[in-house]
Amino acid sequence: MQNFPSKETLERLRKMYPAGTRVELVSMNDPYTKLAPGDRGTVEFVDAIGTIQVRWDCGSGLGVAYGEDVIRKI
Repeated sequence: MQNFPSKETLERLRKMYPAGTRVELVSMNDPYTKLAPGDRGTVEFVDAIGTIQVRWDCGSGLGVAYGEDVIRKI
């Protein structure tokens, strides 16, 4: 079961990844995604459970799960 981030962690994520931030996927813990390390996208927002919602350049809208997936700013 996923641990939900604290209010402070949510604030930190929102400051780190404001809308419009360009990111690159490092790893994703989802066996069904077609996204691959190196894929790039633009952050839309961080939701109430810390998922970073990304509009990927390939067309996917799959979010980056807090504590599971890894992205980096580019």
